[in-house]
Amino acid sequence: MAGGMSAECPEPGPGGAKGQSPGPGRQCPPPITPAPWSLPRWRAYVAAAVLCYINLLNYMNWFIIAGVLLDVQEVFQISDSHAGLLQTVFIGCLLLSAPVFGYLGDRYSRKTTMSFGILLWSGAGLSSSFISPRIMPCLEAVALILLILLVPDPPRGAAETQREGAAGGSRSSWCEDVRYLGKNWSFVWSTLGVTAMAFVTGALGFWAPKFLLEARVVHGLQPPCFQEPCSNPDSLIFGSLTIMTGVIGVILGAEAARRYKKVIPRAEPLICASSLLATAPCLYLALVLAPTTLLASYVFLGLGELLLSCNWAVVADILLSVVVPRCRGTAEALQITVGHILGDAGSPYLTGLISSVLRARRPDSYLQRFLSLQQSFLCCTFVIALGGGCFLLTALYLERDEARAWQPGTGTPDSKDVDSNDLERQGLLSGTAASTEEP
Repeated sequence: MAGGMSAECPEPGPGGAKGQSPGPGRQCPPPITPAPWSLPRWRAYVAAAVLCYINLLNYMNWFIIAGVLLDVQEVFQISDSHAGLLQTVFIGCLLLSAPVFGYLGDRYSRKTTMSFGILLWSGAGLSSSFISPRIMPCLEAVALILLILLVPDPPRGAAETQREGAAGGSRSSWCEDVRYLGKNWSFVWSTLGVTAMAFVTGALGFWAPKFLLEARVVHGLQPPCFQEPCSNPDSLIFGSLTIMTGVIGVILGAEAARRYKKVIPRAEPLICASSLLATAPCLYLALVLAPTTLLASYVFLGLGELLLSCNWAVVADILLSVVVPRCRGTAEALQITVGHILGDAGSPYLTGLISSVLRARRPDSYLQRFLSLQQSFLCCTFVIALGGGCFLLTALYLERDEARAWQPGTGTPDSKDVDSNDLERQGLLSGTAASTEEP
């Protein structure tokens, strides 16, 4: 006790005495720590809604061509391979900026970085609106205003209730971040799984409306289209089905991961693997049943999309759990770049190319056109099964990489209690810090 009372107190702050003894009978005051960053729950919900709106506009832009694909082919008289190449070029140009903005997001204000990106994005949309009437630039301007006014810019690692300096750790270069991510096998294998998901999603989103229309023509439910504008009700039906299964699938996947993570530490990659492995037969049945019964094809297609959508929230949670906060922006950018370049940037072109090659060897009839596109789609069933295998490999490394990411000094709290971390996040949202100390 005497030794403790004679110890020097730490520096109390500006203007205070430095290293002075507290004197007999007195104790050093507790160190002053800054209050943890907090956010009211309603504000968090509003910010999440704005970010979802921005992401919705992003994917609306990506699949604009698919909605008018038949008209584009009729006007320009292009084959399936050249039509698929349009989407490849479009996505390839968009992805050039992903690594740059990931680097900026890790080192500067993420809100400012996003605002600048939306400004460039809406400017490009505005330029194209002078060519043809489009409402997207107006929606993008609204997104920029909502982002500036309603979305906060929290410190890095705030979800783990740490100060930005502690969460960020020592600043590293971009090359060091990439080397770290390359050795993070959970990140590598989950990125390859996301690539398989993007491959199938891109092919379905681009070609499925045309495939379903040609199936309708084969069944005699609609006459062929030989002159634009082409009426395609399947674009609206498939789009509505995608929205519905997407919303339900994301909720189901997130809830399943939340429940089973408490029991099975590797639940997240196992959920992704099982859903993708179940998607493969659903997609196969949707393709092979289309010439026989269109209703059954729609049912299995919707079920496959539902299972596929169960993964989108879960894969994001996997990335956040195995990557330290200081380079999560770079990790997201690399995952987006790899996933789209090897996934949906090439899958529409590859599917169209296979279809064109098959059509060149067959009689020129609407049935043969349909069968060529149907058989070119079969490659997606193999790719999605490979994606399931990638997530099984992710499960082998998940616990090790999570432990490394949550070690002291790497940017995340050293906690072994998952439930206490949940309490910390609840305290963050409600504006009060939840205690994680054991009694």
